[in-house]
Amino acid sequence: MKIERFDLIIVGAGPSGLSAAIEAAKHGMRVVVFDENAKPGGQLFKQIHKFFGSKEHKAKIRGFHIGEQLLAEADSVGVKVELNATVVGLYQDREVVVRMGDEVHHFKGDAIIIATGAAENMVLFDGWNLPGVMGAGAAQTLMNLYGVKPGEKILMLGSGNVGLVVSFQLLQAGCDVVALVDAAPKIGGYGVHAAKVARTGVPFYLSHTIKKAEGTDHVTGVTIAEVDSHFQFIPGTDKHFDVDTICVAVGLSPMSQLLKMAGCKMEDNPKRGGQVPIASSAMIEGRMSGVVAAEYLGFMTAGEKAEKLDQLNQSLDALRQGMFAPKNRGRKITETEEGIPVSESLLHKGYVADDEIGRYPGVTHRAGVHPVIECTQNIPCNPCQDACKKHCIRIGKEITSLPAVEPDSTCIDCGMCVASCPGQAIFLINEDDGAGHAEITLPYEFLPLPKVGDRGVALGRSGSPVCEAEVARVRSSKAFDGTNLLTIRVPAEYAMTARFFRTNKQRKEAAE
Repeated sequence: MKIERFDLIIVGAGPSGLSAAIEAAKHGMRVVVFDENAKPGGQLFKQIHKFFGSKEHKAKIRGFHIGEQLLAEADSVGVKVELNATVVGLYQDREVVVRMGDEVHHFKGDAIIIATGAAENMVLFDGWNLPGVMGAGAAQTLMNLYGVKPGEKILMLGSGNVGLVVSFQLLQAGCDVVALVDAAPKIGGYGVHAAKVARTGVPFYLSHTIKKAEGTDHVTGVTIAEVDSHFQFIPGTDKHFDVDTICVAVGLSPMSQLLKMAGCKMEDNPKRGGQVPIASSAMIEGRMSGVVAAEYLGFMTAGEKAEKLDQLNQSLDALRQGMFAPKNRGRKITETEEGIPVSESLLHKGYVADDEIGRYPGVTHRAGVHPVIECTQNIPCNPCQDACKKHCIRIGKEITSLPAVEPDSTCIDCGMCVASCPGQAIFLINEDDGAGHAEITLPYEFLPLPKVGDRGVALGRSGSPVCEAEVARVRSSKAFDGTNLLTIRVPAEYAMTARFFRTNKQRKEAAE
């Protein structure tokens, strides 16, 4: 039996596996990456949204573009990537058994990194096994990898970032998201993700969960009900929706079977999804793993390893700050780092109320076109600061600080801040054009694009209609990376409340 040898074997061609492979190969190691899928990149190629963070964290770049960059970098340093290759065993003496097609192959590595990611969790309810009930990640795969709509009318269970992001992408695919439901009393993901869903008109039902999926051979409806503080159903609170699909986004469990097979020390850690090894992985952590493997096998010195890990730890630490930092899990946060009261409406309804929005430093008033930044939580993100060449926007050294508008700056209406914001939380506003109207430039990632002159309705932050509106300008540019800029004209008194647009044709189609 022929056994091929490598310096480093990595299982999983997702962001962490590819990052580890790149870092190891840079130091002269012979590296192979195995992945059971037909396409590399793991979750990245399903992610059409833009990443948060800073430039070094790939901020404002869409996930699938990051995947393309990682693959190109891996190829440039000589990493071998084997697809449709399922690792079925990890045995003594670092032997890896891989099924490729109808054949089984054996490999040995001086070091092995497992980067197999995680599997979606499921909630058990009456009818949970009906066709039409699926994980949010599965729906994302159908839409973004295969161009298939998961359904027509969809209910989303789960208000973490996955549930919020996939809900928005379902809307982009032309699906009707009838409701976003969560048993928790407050939204679990970033407020900017919730806000961009809410302003399209999707209602949030917090402290609610699914009671029953209806149908015989497929989903035809769903009943939800409110739950008390002990997550027990409250009688008389049932709500019914006609749907053909239920998406579930209630967390992930690590796929740690190979590590357990290899004899790694495991722990039962509910905070990390269940059975996990005494280790962790992510894109930056993948690079850390590659560095550790390189030093372990003598491809770099201990001093070089320490210096590189220090750099990577600093980068990782920047992403673990702010309101959503691990240290803040379970804590009730009532103020931002700047001492501004947190929006209770955002936490419980998905949008900042009109009487709350003015308290944040990015929301300003002035003559002429100027940015209005409705970013209200301390999340690690600063692309807007770099995007504005006129330095209108300031975040400062702390990546989690709320963005502010510089008082003496001059906006040139280029739109780069609007297009670059991963949370779609920036708008360009001309509060009064001199003729009793305001013009609002907003990010727009739906097709078909409205045309100049199209009339319709402006929706507020809650998704409710606020006034009639007309399209004044539509801008698309390669520099905007697929985010179109839609400028709508509304009566001047709605300058600070109109935040989305729907044409009369879209309104009619939605009503039908």
